[in-house]
Amino acid sequence: MRYFYEKHTTMKNVVNQPLKIKKMKLLRFGRDFKPDEEVILRDYLAIERTRLANERTLLSYVRSSLYLLLGGIAFFQLKNFPDFRYLAMASLVFSAIFFVVGIYRFMLLKKSLKRLYYMSEGKDNTNRT
Repeated sequence: MRYFYEKHTTMKNVVNQPLKIKKMKLLRFGRDFKPDEEVILRDYLAIERTRLANERTLLSYVRSSLYLLLGGIAFFQLKNFPDFRYLAMASLVFSAIFFVVGIYRFMLLKKSLKRLYYMSEGKDNTNRT
């Protein structure tokens, strides 16, 4: 019984310790905020999940944009079907729109995450004083 209690208190101490994260000098894409002792692990992981989901969404917009670009170029290559020129132009226009919308949404959510993170950090500091 004593072993279980010691093991349980040791795990409890590990969970309550502040999060220590190594700084990565390579691939720092999108990491605008750094965790500190004020942020609990659950909140930090939620921010990381949201940041990674935002990056995945940006990459899916870019992928869709590239597919439309390739489709538009392929439609331009069809010489026997002149009516496909309109479809090719529409595909190229939508490709550019998808790319711009994807980057806009990525930047908007990135700014929003940064603002919310720093606002919650400031709120915690004002409540403690």
